[in-house]
Amino acid sequence: MISRFSVLVTLIITLFLFNSCSKSKKEFASLIIYGGTIYTVDSTKTTVEAVATKNNKILFSGSFKEAETYKNQQTKLIDLKGKTMTPGLIEGHGHFMGLGYNELRLNLLKTNSYQAIIDAVAERVKTAKPGEWITGRGWHQSKWDSMPKDLIKGFQTHHRLSEISPNNPVYLSHASGHAAFANAKAMEMAGLELLSLEGINKFEVKGGEVILDEFNRPTGIFNERAQTLISKHIPKNTPETDNQAFNLAVEACSKNGITSFHDAGIDRETISLYTTMKSNQKMGIRIYAMLTGWDKELLNEWYKKGIQIDPDHLFTIRSVKLNCDGALGSRGAWLLESYTDQPNHFGHETLPMNFVKETALSGLKNGFQVCAHAIGDRANREILDRYEAALEENTMLDSDHRFRIEHAQHLHPDDIPRFAQLNVIPAMQAVHMSSDRTWAIDRLGEKRIKEGAYMWQDLLKSGVPIVNGTDVPVEPINPIASFYASVSRKTLGGFPEGGFEPEQKMTRAQALKSYTLDAAFGAFEEDIKGSITKGKLADFTIYNQDLMTVKEQDILKTKIAMTIFNGEIVYELKE
Repeated sequence: MISRFSVLVTLIITLFLFNSCSKSKKEFASLIIYGGTIYTVDSTKTTVEAVATKNNKILFSGSFKEAETYKNQQTKLIDLKGKTMTPGLIEGHGHFMGLGYNELRLNLLKTNSYQAIIDAVAERVKTAKPGEWITGRGWHQSKWDSMPKDLIKGFQTHHRLSEISPNNPVYLSHASGHAAFANAKAMEMAGLELLSLEGINKFEVKGGEVILDEFNRPTGIFNERAQTLISKHIPKNTPETDNQAFNLAVEACSKNGITSFHDAGIDRETISLYTTMKSNQKMGIRIYAMLTGWDKELLNEWYKKGIQIDPDHLFTIRSVKLNCDGALGSRGAWLLESYTDQPNHFGHETLPMNFVKETALSGLKNGFQVCAHAIGDRANREILDRYEAALEENTMLDSDHRFRIEHAQHLHPDDIPRFAQLNVIPAMQAVHMSSDRTWAIDRLGEKRIKEGAYMWQDLLKSGVPIVNGTDVPVEPINPIASFYASVSRKTLGGFPEGGFEPEQKMTRAQALKSYTLDAAFGAFEEDIKGSITKGKLADFTIYNQDLMTVKEQDILKTKIAMTIFNGEIVYELKE
């Protein structure tokens, strides 16, 4: 017979072993973050006191007291000291290498006149070798404080640029990337005749336009597809400059709290570069890449190969980018009715619409998301029509295809509900409204602006998410500016009081979600990122103030205090 004492000893030993096993199985955190407001973008608990991570995953989010139970001697603690934290921000539409190369070349985003461009080029000419190309990007004639006297179709002519750089070819991309400005030397090296004595247009380009003067001579402005007449003669980037641009882009993202990036159109050379960077453990950013639709051979190769979902979530390829019209600033956006400030001009169809349907069919068949650039109302309608036809043909109207329209900037009112009906995601860069609205009304007129431009709230209410971003390098990558534009509908100078078409403002919660969880959804990645939820990736953005509660006029004063990527601090503001 077993004594009571023996039973008691056995029970004590069993409890001791159980507790020992439980403690040995207890997961401890690599990092615990606490001491400030933490917005999770998780509907089950919108704010928490603390977050614990293990390596590159979120281990816990909740009370600080409970988070402390995950602490051991190796756990690193970060006291926010009153700062605010959100999930890592996602740039929902940009051009990653364009961001990096903008740091290497002439950055003209802040130029406010033709003279400012002349000055910038003249300074670069001083150090350039004879015959060396001078390239840059960022000018926008509609944002200039003053306009030169000699304008043709609203654009400047090359003559002053040619005078200050007679021996160096100059090629300057419009901020939108949908037009470019070249000097005489660049046109000469491209083999273009500057004189046309026959008085006929020798420069017709399908899907583009060479702007000519009254004597049919090129003015130096090349719109849409016509840009290739010059750009194909510019020396290709080198591996050294590619590496430099890549690293600069990673650095810029970290400084701006961006931990993931939807790269809108990459070619085979860029794919090779990113693959090498990942292999060398230099990625430093999560890239969701769209294959460029300009290269049909590349697309067919990937259709056979299939989508590439990176298990490390650093470099994923599962979408295709189609460029279907131009930009509003260069009057390349494809419209249903002609431009208000240029009658009988409707913009440009830069890609045949039958190829949009063909790509949509191939995407559905091979599991690729299709993302089509459309700014004008006709381009948006035509693309929705092709998406719908492809979905009906495959009986996939209710499928989880997540096709996107990039920009969706100007819509006909009849087409707004079609996004939700077809499960098409609008990827819209709110900062474009802030930059463009003051002059966009000249292009479209008041009626079209009010009924169909930058229709964020109408789209959200229809039941679709919005993917936000900046379209960098069209705009600076600063997400705070795009957040401010989303909630204020004002220029970055605070104009006008109350905002443009204020009924279309996003709430702050909607704006934050458009930069986090909705952006993740737009890349089929909502299960791994976009909210501070157990099991998701440990990517966080920390701000010096609470951008969810600070006064509207102070939002733009918000600074990125820290960026945490993959569980590691990659940027910290020096105080």
